[in-house]
Amino acid sequence: MDTANALASQLDGLVHLDTQRASTGIDLTVDAVFRTTGPGQLDFGGGEFRAVPRERIGPTLDDPDDDYGWWTLEKGAYVVQYNESLRLDNGQQAVVTPLERTLRAGAHHGAFVLDEGRDPIETLLVVSRMGCRLKENCRVSRLVVLD
Repeated sequence: MDTANALASQLDGLVHLDTQRASTGIDLTVDAVFRTTGPGQLDFGGGEFRAVPRERIGPTLDDPDDDYGWWTLEKGAYVVQYNESLRLDNGQQAVVTPLERTLRAGAHHGAFVLDEGRDPIETLLVVSRMGCRLKENCRVSRLVVLD
């Protein structure tokens, strides 16, 4: 657990360290979900790059007495913003991968590498044809730092 404890000192926005701690890293939690609303754009040099446009989706409560709501996502691509932000030391890289539970719930995102800190950390989440529900602050990804 030393790895996770050391990594925790480089993260802001942790929801509950004891639950997010893993033997190899820290699980990242969902803060916000955005529906993609059109195409992004890539070019060779980067001067014509455009991020995919998006609109924020609010979670809804299943019961008025609930403390946390749910995002009910249909098939498609969404941008997920994590609660956590990351500071990296010189020479460090971080890898973010989907948790197995995310895959088994019908959603996935590609693994990606960060070579500098990020605030906020975001990923493109793809939801299968059956859809997927995400509860506020759910754990969907694991972050591991490589020295």
